[in-house]
Amino acid sequence: MNLRYNYPLKNLNTFGIDVVAKQFASFSSVTELQELLKLPEIDKNNLLVLGGGSNVLFTQNFAGTVLLNRIEGINILSEDEDVALVEAGGGVTWHDLVLFAIDKELGGIENLSLIPGTVGAAPLQNIGAYGVELKDVFYILEAVEISTGKISTFNAEQCNFGYRESIFKKTLKGQYIVTHVVLQLSKKPVFNTSYGAISNTLEAMQVKNITLKALSDAVIAIRQSKLPDPALIGNAGSFFKNPEISPEQFADLKEQYPAIPSYPAAHGNIKVPAGWLIEHCGWKGKKINNYGVHKDQALVLVNYGGAEGNQIRALAYEIIESVRQKFGITLQPEVNII
Repeated sequence: MNLRYNYPLKNLNTFGIDVVAKQFASFSSVTELQELLKLPEIDKNNLLVLGGGSNVLFTQNFAGTVLLNRIEGINILSEDEDVALVEAGGGVTWHDLVLFAIDKELGGIENLSLIPGTVGAAPLQNIGAYGVELKDVFYILEAVEISTGKISTFNAEQCNFGYRESIFKKTLKGQYIVTHVVLQLSKKPVFNTSYGAISNTLEAMQVKNITLKALSDAVIAIRQSKLPDPALIGNAGSFFKNPEISPEQFADLKEQYPAIPSYPAAHGNIKVPAGWLIEHCGWKGKKINNYGVHKDQALVLVNYGGAEGNQIRALAYEIIESVRQKFGITLQPEVNII
């Protein structure tokens, strides 16, 4: 729990950016976190919490304190014939929680298989994939207020979830550290196979009777075929959010680009895949020295080794501008740029 100084962060962010933190510490319990927050050396206004480091792009050394969430543990709190409440520590690897649920035959997060990162980060951006979002199964979370060290709980309504959004990315940004998350998972799951290539993948895998594991395996296969392994190529997964536009704007684009794909979104809007937009601006596979856009998935920016974060940031904003000029859509980064 002791503070360490000028601590290297290269192995704690999946982009593999070589930066250091002025101060660094890890915590494995709520009590340890509360004790850390009492230290006078810590500037609470310049604090960064890391989990898996899979949703961050460092563009410079971090001049404050980095805290690493290592709170472990997965437990079934209660259950009846229909559902189970499952609690996981904020430091638990997200996919480990998915595997736990599948092993216990509890449905609801199988479509979220292999999403990188930790449980504590999941509600902050309401992680989602293949037609499912965390908010669909979220029950409650526990968080420590940075300014006071007090423990608070938040239900789904209080979290104010949106598309890759929550209250912790808006009005409460930087004010709380998530320590535990409780999900309500189903003993009578309804399989969601309609999104993306899931149905085709299940067919290719010759799955006749869909199970939680089969659906998870299909999602894993799709993700592994499209997304590079951060252990081999530095990346943070999808760098941009899929934009949501009005039906009128989509109708105009459909006239110009008949093949443009789409999905229904909230409030009657239309979601357009950011990867398609980026690819049709000519970025897919583009390599600039030791960084670029992945050859198989235009949503993914990559560090081939030794790139600086500000180089990748500059590339991201070049992509944003080119998409804006061609399609009139302004992409938003999903990754936190530090």
